[in-house]
Amino acid sequence: MKYQIMIGILFTLLSKRKTSAGELAAKFGISLRTVYRYIDEMTCSNIPIDVARGANGGIYISDAYKLPKGMMTKEEYARATEAMLAMHAQTGDPVLQSAIDKLTAQSKSERADVALAGNILVDGGTWGDRSRFSEKLSFFDRMISEKRAVEIDYIDRGGERTRRVILPHLLVYKQNLWYVYAWCRLRGDFRLFKLGRMKSVLATEENFEPVPFRREDVPLGFWLDYEKRIEAKFAIAPEALPFAEEWLGIENVYKRNDGYYADVVLPDDESLLWQLLAAGSGFKVIEPPALAERVRAEAEKIARQYSNG
Repeated sequence: MKYQIMIGILFTLLSKRKTSAGELAAKFGISLRTVYRYIDEMTCSNIPIDVARGANGGIYISDAYKLPKGMMTKEEYARATEAMLAMHAQTGDPVLQSAIDKLTAQSKSERADVALAGNILVDGGTWGDRSRFSEKLSFFDRMISEKRAVEIDYIDRGGERTRRVILPHLLVYKQNLWYVYAWCRLRGDFRLFKLGRMKSVLATEENFEPVPFRREDVPLGFWLDYEKRIEAKFAIAPEALPFAEEWLGIENVYKRNDGYYADVVLPDDESLLWQLLAAGSGFKVIEPPALAERVRAEAEKIARQYSNG
């Protein structure tokens, strides 16, 4: 029963994107304390659910989140949809209809690890995980086209967490990182926001008129198409956490009782070795052993270079 309720909470959030603990408690016949306990468990499973306090607060899930690719087979999608349609015929619940629409759309669109974001073809397996970063990028491409204001939950390099409304104007790729160039309501000016530092993103109902800016004032970079990739697992020291969150994406770094970790798929070229060496003792390669050996060998070469004067 517990996991059925947790799945129900997930589909409610996927349909409404934002609700309250009271609404969830009433809908599933559980206490507020149980709602928050289930939310904590779902968050530990790497589902981007957040709780905002205050008058405009609530429980919400990032608009960039979709069910993991490969979560269900085609037949399982079909059976789940049929069951939900039968329930909807009896209840007429509009939230359930929205969940059916989303599940059907995902079943039709699910394919590989490549997402098409407007004029950008994005391979979500290059940096970070295989899909969620691509979905976040696709989301902002759509928000820019629709001229929609976006509410973001942003954690800066110093660890300060803020909720703010931004008006996204441009996607920017610079120094191996994706940014959104946006007018920030909080600062009253344009800012570059790292996509990897956005814990969650929510589309608002507000449309905006673009603020004039010169493209030549925006720093741009270029992406290379990497074919060689490597699946890696890192242990991360607390002092290296800001570096890890910006490089790998904050959504791919998780905490256990004994510390911080990240499981990612990365381009396997010389830049990977440089990044790991730049992290110093704050990063330890757990898997694969061959990558750990490459880092160790390169570190020894550097040590010999300095020991020889």
